[in-house]
Amino acid sequence: QVQLVDSGGGLVQPGGSLRLSCVASNNIYGLYIMGWYRQPPGKQRELVATITPDGRLNYADSVEGRFTISRDITKRTVYLQMNSLKPEDTAAYYCKSTHIISGKASWGQGTTVTVSS
Repeated sequence: QVQLVDSGGGLVQPGGSLRLSCVASNNIYGLYIMGWYRQPPGKQRELVATITPDGRLNYADSVEGRFTISRDITKRTVYLQMNSLKPEDTAAYYCKSTHIISGKASWGQGTTVTVSS
């Protein structure tokens, strides 16, 4: 089973940028849909962005045009570049891997993003 380690969160002012990283214990290329999810305080976890093995991208409407998901296969790492951050982006962000055949999923431990002046 894949183990994921999330990092890169922090405190940033509105309009600022952060880049989150998710390092996988195994080779993720070709076998996993990788995604970022977030859970705002007091709310349910929601999809932010996903990238499929063939590179198709999907974004939540709320982050389209501001966030970019990408991957570095050689580093077994998935990134979430977040620009033009808003206070409503404040949340715990989690990386998720989903095996394309078994459907088995793994989650990172989460990293907290706080957007505040």
